[in-house]
Amino acid sequence: MRIFIVFVLVLCLQSCISVKDMVYLQKTDNSIVNPVNQINDKAYRLQSNDILMINIKAVNPELVAIFQQNDGSSGIATQSEQGVYFNGFPVDQQGNIRIPIVGNVNVIGLTLDETRLKIEQELLDKYFTEQANIFVTVKLAGLRITVNGEVGAPGTVVLFQEKANILEALANAGDILTTGDRKSVVVMRQYPTGMELHTIDLTDINALQSPYFYLQPNDYIYVKPLPQKSWGTGKTGIESLTSIFTVLTLLTTVFILARN
Repeated sequence: MRIFIVFVLVLCLQSCISVKDMVYLQKTDNSIVNPVNQINDKAYRLQSNDILMINIKAVNPELVAIFQQNDGSSGIATQSEQGVYFNGFPVDQQGNIRIPIVGNVNVIGLTLDETRLKIEQELLDKYFTEQANIFVTVKLAGLRITVNGEVGAPGTVVLFQEKANILEALANAGDILTTGDRKSVVVMRQYPTGMELHTIDLTDINALQSPYFYLQPNDYIYVKPLPQKSWGTGKTGIESLTSIFTVLTLLTTVFILARN
């Protein structure tokens, strides 16, 4: 009987999910808490399929009328996902965006500041004069992030901000469920050479130093399930004990019926 009780207790302990597996950014004796790694502060460089919102202003508004969108804005005012898709400037597979008068402008591999300067120079060379005092702003049309797996609300979200981290994206997706593996979250990221898979341990405070803590446009985040989900024994000790008790009750009932 004692062996049976010990077996049940061990099974409960192994099947339930501990608090350490659910708490984000924990400090350990080996943790080194430094300012965010400089690699996280590097400016994003544009890739194919990015969408830009470009705003062009001048002293004389009539000079920039040709660059305005159908809604009377020049791009920045539209903040819906549909508006971004139809009114933005997509980067095609050759790395170009098409601007009225100017035509194709290759922006692949450029930062937003470099893109702005290049567009300003192209406009001055082909359309405006220095006296027009043009003012150009270039922004990414939001961070489009897809979150899937063990989260409350899987799907694609567009974050209208300059920079976002993985915790913000997960919060927008309803956070990781109790059955989600926070120690091995997968980030699928697009590079000029193709897709690459990376993992990040969100229970470790050193995740702040990871180059994948801050997201890039079109990142895909996948949260894997913990083994406890497939075992079906419950997420807590009480749930596990209840599951085991139910199984034992069923086995006892079958045994009694078989004897009779």
